[in-house]
Amino acid sequence: MKTIDQYHKWVEWSEEDAAYIGRCPDLITGIHGDDPVAVYRDLCRTLQEVIDHYESQGRDLPTPRTRPMQDVA
Repeated sequence: MKTIDQYHKWVEWSEEDAAYIGRCPDLITGIHGDDPVAVYRDLCRTLQEVIDHYESQGRDLPTPRTRPMQDVA
């Protein structure tokens, strides 16, 4: 499994922001945009950059803790 696949990520519409918000709370607070597919692509690219940065610095990544509801039950 790729490291990025261990982290739960999703895109949802925000009425407050009038935009789609991409989230991965274990690594970043989020990104936004008008196209949900583009937001997800950008989210994945940003997460990979964060992972690469951690690895280049020799730092441990945060433990993935956010899980889909089906994994919690």
